[in-house]
Amino acid sequence: MASKVYFTKTITPEKVLDMYKFLGKELNGRIAVKVHSGEDGNQNYLHPEFWQPVIEHVGGTVVECNTAYDGARNTSEKHKVLLKKHKWTDLFDVDLMDETGPDIEIPVPAGSVHLKSDIVGKHLNDYDSMLVLAHFKGHPMGGFGGALKQLSIGVASSAGKCSIHSSGRFTNKDDQYTMWDKLPPQDHFLESMAEAAGAVVDHFKGNMVFINVMKNLSVDCDCCAVAEDPCMADVGILVSLDPVAIDQACMDLVYASDDPGRDHFLQRVESRNGIHTIEAAALLGVGSREYELIEV
Repeated sequence: MASKVYFTKTITPEKVLDMYKFLGKELNGRIAVKVHSGEDGNQNYLHPEFWQPVIEHVGGTVVECNTAYDGARNTSEKHKVLLKKHKWTDLFDVDLMDETGPDIEIPVPAGSVHLKSDIVGKHLNDYDSMLVLAHFKGHPMGGFGGALKQLSIGVASSAGKCSIHSSGRFTNKDDQYTMWDKLPPQDHFLESMAEAAGAVVDHFKGNMVFINVMKNLSVDCDCCAVAEDPCMADVGILVSLDPVAIDQACMDLVYASDDPGRDHFLQRVESRNGIHTIEAAALLGVGSREYELIEV
């Protein structure tokens, strides 16, 4: 059956909450709210005030993980300084899930060929459900970033990020200093992202909601300290229970756009074969590329 994806062209903090309520899925227990905290210097990330109504409504804890590259977020100490600078900790309880070790390994879906497991911060086990708040935009390595990127690289610990980027070859956070010189074929990296995303979906057993906001559509990710300004006009907010369907719907909206910046955005996606992450996730059963887009 086709998954349902709900869409509105109105982009406001209040509308994010409206769309969550419209979906009708109430998350329960201890709720992790996955966000992107934004690299220091990035001008495009969605600020905590934008997400505030929906985060306060669910009563969740904002969760993040440390990076596997030099910058303001590759250690817990630096990351916490940035979380304060960007006002996340002023507004919410925030948990760096890999701040204290050891990391844990969760199973990847049957049929995975690159990763033996997904390496995540041990605090992931503190939560019963997850609200995935994704800023849909381009990405320098994955082509685009949406729900699947948040689930994979976003939820992985520093060591897990090394594992995904290297397709399982490097599995320690200290490997970040050699990993970048020995990257795997591009499609192997994209397939590894799909495998890691599937691991997190399986971990929460359906207790997840996905919200993608197509705003500030730069070809660069919020992880870039130096990022291009947006090249396309804002599109809207999408919500779904299916991370594959919501990312596919976002890509289809880009392809259907007559915005003059569309081709520049698509050049970034297509030059990285970004759609392959969606293809691989669908083959693993993470979700469906078939969907019904319902405008509200």
